[in-house]
Amino acid sequence: MESSQSLSSRLTTLCVVGGSLAFSLVVAEPAAAHTGLGAHSAFDGAIHPFLGVDHLMAMVAVGILAAIARDRRVAWLTPIGFVAGMVVGGALGMAGVGFPGTELVIAVSVIALGVLISTVRHDVGLWLPLLAATFGAVHGHAHGAELPVNAVPALYVVGFVLATGALHFAGVGFGVALRNRAKARTVAAAVMSCAGVALLIGA
Repeated sequence: MESSQSLSSRLTTLCVVGGSLAFSLVVAEPAAAHTGLGAHSAFDGAIHPFLGVDHLMAMVAVGILAAIARDRRVAWLTPIGFVAGMVVGGALGMAGVGFPGTELVIAVSVIALGVLISTVRHDVGLWLPLLAATFGAVHGHAHGAELPVNAVPALYVVGFVLATGALHFAGVGFGVALRNRAKARTVAAAVMSCAGVALLIGA
């Protein structure tokens, strides 16, 4: 009983800390990752994912989920699907194709990915890469839609894709450490989901 109460207490603390941090970042930088910030080069594209807690968490989460999957096809296709979806979504955004409620859906994606970290099974199927591609498209659209007119889209996209791959790779490292530790996965999932709720409130 004490062990269960201790875990519950830790989960609550981490949830509050993670959620508070995300909420603070949302309030302090309400449009940091989605208002250009002079995205004129590959370097600007590369640092862009690190400027928004929503994208940062989602990309790491995708890597964690890829590491949890036993099927190597799923493991590889999950981050590839996210990147592919992101590129397609970015292109649609640049083309001026509208997508209502983008910020809301992005926040929901963080919550959903957090829940999946705790609940997804090792034998997860090919629906996971499809879901990752869908979330990637929404995240990509947010950037493409607000890309500055004088930016160099190709260079920006190259930088953004490389950074996304690096964050997926970091997530895989976390996922390898978490995949056989149910309690640790629950803690990580709780922190991410609570942060997603904070982002949802601030969306």
